[in-house]
Amino acid sequence: MAEIAADAPARDIKYYTASQWQLVWWRFRRHRMAMLGAVVLLTMALLGLFADFFAPYGGTTRDGDYVYGPPQGIHFWDDNGVSLRPFVFGLKTERDPVTLRKIAKIDRGVRRYVHFFVSGDRYNMFGLFRSDLHLFGLDKGKFHLFGTDDLGRDVFSRILFASATSLSIGVFGVVIAFVLALIIGGIAGHFGGWTDYAVQRLTEIVRVVPVIPLFMGLTAAFPKEWSNIQVYFAMTLVLSFVGWPTLARRIRGHLLSQRNEEFVLAAELAGASAFRIISRHLLPSFTSYIIVDLVISFPYMILSETALSFVGLGLRPPTISWGIMLQDAQNIRSIEQAPWLFIPAAFVVVAVLAFTILGDGLRDAADPYQVSAK
Repeated sequence: MAEIAADAPARDIKYYTASQWQLVWWRFRRHRMAMLGAVVLLTMALLGLFADFFAPYGGTTRDGDYVYGPPQGIHFWDDNGVSLRPFVFGLKTERDPVTLRKIAKIDRGVRRYVHFFVSGDRYNMFGLFRSDLHLFGLDKGKFHLFGTDDLGRDVFSRILFASATSLSIGVFGVVIAFVLALIIGGIAGHFGGWTDYAVQRLTEIVRVVPVIPLFMGLTAAFPKEWSNIQVYFAMTLVLSFVGWPTLARRIRGHLLSQRNEEFVLAAELAGASAFRIISRHLLPSFTSYIIVDLVISFPYMILSETALSFVGLGLRPPTISWGIMLQDAQNIRSIEQAPWLFIPAAFVVVAVLAFTILGDGLRDAADPYQVSAK
């Protein structure tokens, strides 16, 4: 490293003595869209992780008097004047004269005030303690911010629980795929020759496996007595096993380009094993690029889970995920009478866009040829 002049500004000294991770963080901090994507994803993750508290009701709680009910808007004023406390209009139930079904209608003459930190459905937070405290609720009656489905279940609450399921599948799926890619791609890139040839053929075979027919066969093979947790982990493993080839090829390419560098030859002459050379010398040399590839892989895992659950090949009810919630919006009745059942699709789009933007920001921040972070 070039010597720094004694009279150099403190800002320059800080920059030239910074580590690689500090430089990446400083460059990433300047990418406002990527920071916004990170905040959105962090918010969704926290809402899903603590869904029992943030959701006003449980994921399976039913409101028989408000089936297929539209979203209830929050108001601060009406014909009776302004209110400093948010409120929703009351509901009244009537019978359809033709079908005799219960129909919930808005009663603008009644206010139901929204309160914070209210008691509601009991839950067991992470298996550590039981509570019935929820972030918000009404003083009397029930409140459905995003409406209800065909069973009278609160859509907003179910979306929060679904966020935890769908995002966790993305996280676990990418982590497992990442470990497989490191092992397989690292072996192919370091040894080369016939080992590389065999690994590349295996990679091509896995990449051409059609996902939909594969899951159709696996769904039929899954025992019916399996619990939702078993199906959840089985689906995560399958998504991981079909998701590692792309990352493995990228790792292989990096290793092939660097395995003849001087620091690798020095490690070999010093008697270092192949595992140590790969794990301690080669992989750390492009760790930032691996992280970018991981972030970019998240949207594909989330979209795969959503699509498979949507067509009935993924998770099973009563497990709640974005794909399972969108199953309720497949019929004409939902499109015509309950368009709010498509709200989970907006969360899928936002999550995928946030991951994409975050990946672009990390890619720019990890590029050493980008503009300096000073």
